[in-house]
This record gives sequence, C-alpha cells and structure tokens, in this order.
Amino acid sequence: MSAATAALDERLVETSPLRRLLTRPELGSVVGALAVFVFFALAADGFLRAASLSTVLYAASTIGIMAVPVALLMIGGEFDLSAGVLVTSSALVSSMFSFQMTANTWVGVGVSLLVTLAVGAFNGIMLTRTKLPSFIVTLGTFLMLTGMNLGFTKLIAGTVSTKSIADMEGFPSGHAVFASTLTVGGVDFKITILWWLALVAVASWILLRTRAGNWIYAVGGNQDAARAVGVPVAKTKIGLYMGVAFGAWILGQHLLFSYDVVQSGEGVGNELIYIIAAVIGGCLITGGYGSAAGSAVGALIFGMTSKGIVFAEWNPDWFKFFLGGMLLLATLLNTWVRKRAEAVK
Repeated sequence: MSAATAALDERLVETSPLRRLLTRPELGSVVGALAVFVFFALAADGFLRAASLSTVLYAASTIGIMAVPVALLMIGGEFDLSAGVLVTSSALVSSMFSFQMTANTWVGVGVSLLVTLAVGAFNGIMLTRTKLPSFIVTLGTFLMLTGMNLGFTKLIAGTVSTKSIADMEGFPSGHAVFASTLTVGGVDFKITILWWLALVAVASWILLRTRAGNWIYAVGGNQDAARAVGVPVAKTKIGLYMGVAFGAWILGQHLLFSYDVVQSGEGVGNELIYIIAAVIGGCLITGGYGSAAGSAVGALIFGMTSKGIVFAEWNPDWFKFFLGGMLLLATLLNTWVRKRAEAVK
C-alpha cells in the first residue's frame, strides 16, 4: 500500500501515546476520582482506615453492579428509566414465589432471573418494534413495575413488604452467593464487590475484544449506518436491555438475601444514580462513547462521596448537591478531554 493511500486511511495512521491516553473515555473520571479521594482523605478523619475503605467499596459496588450494564446500554445509544424499580421487582418475585410456593429459595431465584430477563427483553422489543424513544418506553415500564410491585405485594402478602424467607431451605447458600462477607487481612468485604469487578471485566472484554462490542459502539454512533453494513441493530439493543435486567437480578438477590424481606416501594429514583455514575465515568448521553471501566470509576466516586460526607460529619442533606456538581464537572471535563484529544496529533 502506498504512503498516499495510508495517509487517506486514518486507521493506518500511527497515534501518539498522549493522544491514545486523552481519547480514553475514563480519563476524566479517573482524574475526578483521585481528586475526590485526596479531598476526603484530608477532610474526613478515618476515611483512610481499612474498614472505612471497605464501606466505600461496598457502597460503590451496589451502584456499580447496575452502572456497568447501564453504561453499555448508553454506549449503544439508549437508557433505561426502569432499572431502579426492576431491582426491587427481581427481589420481590424471588421472595414471594419462594414463600408462597413453599419451595427452595433457589427456585425463586431462578424464576426471578427468567422474569427479570423477560422485562429487559420487553423493553428492547418495544423499543425496536415501535421506534418510540427509550425515554417513553422505559418510563412506561417504570410506572407499570412501580404499580405492580406495590399491588402484587399487598395482594399476596397483605402488606407493603414480603414475608421473611430466612428460615427456608436454600437461604444460607443464597446468602453466601449474593450477600456474604469475606474477610481479607482482618477487614470485612461484601461479596458484591466481587460481583461488581466480575461484571466490569466481562463488560470490558465484550466491548474491546468481541464483535458484539463493535456492534454496540456502531449502534450508538449511528444506527442507520450500522444497519447498512449488516449490524443486527435490533438484537444488539434487546441484548443490552437484557444485560441491564441481569444486573438488576444480581442486585435484587443481594437486597433479598441481605435483609430476607423486601419493601415494595424501594428502588424508585436509583435509575438516575446509575445513569449519573455512567455519565461521570465518561459515557455520552448521545451514545457511541464510553467504557465499562469508566462506569466503575463513576460508581467509586459515588461511593467515596456518599460515605466521605458521613465520615466528615457533614450534613448529608448536601449529598445531592455534591452529586449534581460532580455530574456537571465530569461532563465538562470529558468534553475538554475529547477536544484536547482531537487537537493532539
């Protein structure tokens, strides 16, 4: 191939290490995470204690488990407003099916997985078949799930919370898988941290090493162009929504096996936190840009902020203010980083 031809193909042009660094979606969030860490290390006594950092990681993991699949969905150009209540729905199905059928709790866990994935598939199919915006489709699902969570719980259990399943067969093993505590070096860590890291690893592999990852970026960048070159747009989006549902199932089971009962009204509003974590991590609302690692860093920033305020003994009423400020700053920083990357040759 001639030098002139190579010059015309940007894929063949060598990229400087600086530009490769600047084009990483998670760069801005990493800088922000370091700033938040240093800030609370100085402002909050005890923040650097091992037990405190364990608490931060646990808070980050409960957001990160959902932020990872939500980030992939946003890279694919869509978002899900039903993600928060779907976590509660997953826990409710598992609990009520196990209790009412007097079955092993693992039967309820399995049924919950099928139901939760079906909801994710419903979102994806409705989106691709009706061509409605994801805002409308998932807002409708959010409202339906919110009503069903409350209605079915009161109908079956008679109250707004489920019955305890702590004495049922299979509960100890379920607790071990979804809600156990691991002790490392004398410090307790929740198993959700391992679930979170595993999801980040798998999602990163999908995005960076598989054809499906190329499809996700292509669909989020320009779905018409992606469809023109043979990308299965509908299947990709349905798969992404089912990925969000899988994350909701994991977190729902953690919720259930941690407390053995579930309040039907929980989860409302959490979908915005998942989206915020993904955006702070470098994902664009418009799609086609972002990373799983960035969403993990975004969740870590959330965990450090939420617990750092407590350790600093500040009024927790200011938490949402700091979260909103971080969202704006992260978005501005990510925009600046991309512009710098375009300027660096």
